[in-house]
Amino acid sequence: MEANVRKMTALYMFVSGIAILLMMVFGLLMLLAQGKMIPLGQDTFYEMMTAHGTFMVGAAAFAASAVMWYFLRQYVRLSFPIFVTHFVLFLTGAVMTAISIFVFRFAGAWTFLYPLPAMSAGMWGKTGASLYLIGMLLIGVSFLLLYLDTSRAIIREYGSLGHGLGWPQILGKVKGYGPPPTVVASTMVSIVNLVSLTVGASVLVMSLINLFQPSIEMDPLLAKNLIYAFGHIFANSVIYMGVIAVYEILPKYTNRPWKSYKIFLIAWNMSTLFTIIVYPHHLLMDFVMPKWMLIIGQVFSYLNGLPVLVVTAFGALMIVYRSGIEWDMASSFIFLSMFGWVAGVIPAIADATIVINHVMHNTKWVPGHFHMYMGVGAVSMLFGFMYYFIRGNERKIGYADMVSFWVYTVFFLSLCGTFLFSGKVSAPRRWAVHFPEWVPYDRMGAVFAVVIIAAVTVFLYRFFVSVIIVQAKQNIEVGPRA
Repeated sequence: MEANVRKMTALYMFVSGIAILLMMVFGLLMLLAQGKMIPLGQDTFYEMMTAHGTFMVGAAAFAASAVMWYFLRQYVRLSFPIFVTHFVLFLTGAVMTAISIFVFRFAGAWTFLYPLPAMSAGMWGKTGASLYLIGMLLIGVSFLLLYLDTSRAIIREYGSLGHGLGWPQILGKVKGYGPPPTVVASTMVSIVNLVSLTVGASVLVMSLINLFQPSIEMDPLLAKNLIYAFGHIFANSVIYMGVIAVYEILPKYTNRPWKSYKIFLIAWNMSTLFTIIVYPHHLLMDFVMPKWMLIIGQVFSYLNGLPVLVVTAFGALMIVYRSGIEWDMASSFIFLSMFGWVAGVIPAIADATIVINHVMHNTKWVPGHFHMYMGVGAVSMLFGFMYYFIRGNERKIGYADMVSFWVYTVFFLSLCGTFLFSGKVSAPRRWAVHFPEWVPYDRMGAVFAVVIIAAVTVFLYRFFVSVIIVQAKQNIEVGPRA
């Protein structure tokens, strides 16, 4: 069984890694087009933008769900068939979504804002829109099954999801530490994503109905609220799943346990609530939104990321301090991810301030914050897990790996800097064509992106080759006995 788990986990990371690398290439092509370095039709640009936004977050979430499942199974009894079903359904939905974009030319972005799927001004037809919506629905169902299983397993082991979040310890009914951090984080992710995916499925189904029966309409503002509630919660859950790698890997490197003390539990409970209700900060420019919702969006944006971020970042510093930790690729990536998370939150909080949001939100400032949050934060957690997964299975990590790590770090931060500075000079996001004064920043970003892609190729090559070598050794060992 353990061998099957490792094979399936490696397959998750393999597929996700390839998808992330390919989406980075798409990002490079978009920067080259905006920088007027290659000719790229506007239709093609928006198709790539749709794929980049959809599959980058989707692939990162897919990999992060495997990280969560891999470590959570140490504490609760999870269903391996559900893990396999999640894989199959996700790939099926992803293939349908890719066909909708690159065969039937759907280019409505990951937001698929109603009534855009049904009103494309001739850019795509019903087939492309329906394939995209159904593909996204299948992907959502695959995640929904996984979170239902994790919720079931946590309830079976701890009695309730509240116990999984440490309510007895918070309320003083039980003394001592709460459940392991992995269980706490998995409980939080399961709760928020059950909400997120249910909301997302609702608006996808309603959009499909409207696509084939236009007389059945829904309120566009309601649809936008549902879409951004789904998108914000789901995208944020990537780092909340990925941080489980921090909680599991750093203690092994430092020989120091990571305990669920009361403040830690309170922080995760706060983020469980805040993550669900904070999404209106994406709608601060929609003047028709109720004012009280916009205030919630601003205030809770300040509060949402801080509790878990602070206790995790502080905990990471404390667990490493004077521990004699071995700094290899896994531990380096895990520690880098903490910096990426902290740094990425700063421009996000600035953008969530209403007076700043009115000026900055539709500029490249937002991709700057999100790329730092995801690329240096969440994706670094995934790379750290990959190197941890193959640790001890192959020869010592070489010089090329560490050089690639520092190249990735420096050039990814530089890429984020070009996005943030582009936002500062009012370069809009989602524009296929840029004015001449914005072009230099696009070209600098493209150069940084080329180097980043080269570094990621090294990481993935190391992972793939190591997994293949280990599998070959196991086959040789098992062969004679068979």
